[in-house]
Amino acid sequence: MTFIVGLTGGIGSGKSAAAQMFADLCIAVIDTDAIAHELTAPGGAAIAPIRAAFGAGFITPEGALSRPRMRELVFADAAKKQALESILHPMIRLRTEELTLSAHSAYVILMVPLLVESGNYRQRCQRILVVDCPEELQVERVGARSGLDAGQVRAIMANQVSRETRLAAADDVIDNSLDLAHLSRQVGALHARYLHLAESSG
Repeated sequence: MTFIVGLTGGIGSGKSAAAQMFADLCIAVIDTDAIAHELTAPGGAAIAPIRAAFGAGFITPEGALSRPRMRELVFADAAKKQALESILHPMIRLRTEELTLSAHSAYVILMVPLLVESGNYRQRCQRILVVDCPEELQVERVGARSGLDAGQVRAIMANQVSRETRLAAADDVIDNSLDLAHLSRQVGALHARYLHLAESSG
């Protein structure tokens, strides 16, 4: 069985930077956000069921999901959010399973932004790795990256589990409050640990 490390963290915590460092160590990284983008791109497998469930107004002229319209809808309506998830989540799960089976690295990093929120991923991962930093730093990073103001970033954060809940679910924590060299050292140490654990479990 493939040894799977579930990688998660709040918005702006630095998940992608950490994941890239694992990839640079020749570890397969499966990004559920990237899979969701593929599914909702023009010709993606989720487009037809989304059109059927929500109407053509949520599909762009190019045939992709209209992300701004859908984000606005699901932010305001929990039932609509659930309806969208019931389409996307089974497709994402199937694709992650396919990619895990075809991976050729010693272990696999499964990057799931809402891993703690989405319950069933916990059962699929041997370790949960949380990338963490202070909330003020999250707000600052997301603002610099996307141009959102502090209030908008905090609204997104309010829709995610709290930092405390995420840390409580973690087997391992990366502190990403300093520079990339500090992040890299922690990834290197965890990589050595995961190689050992994967070998022991195999």
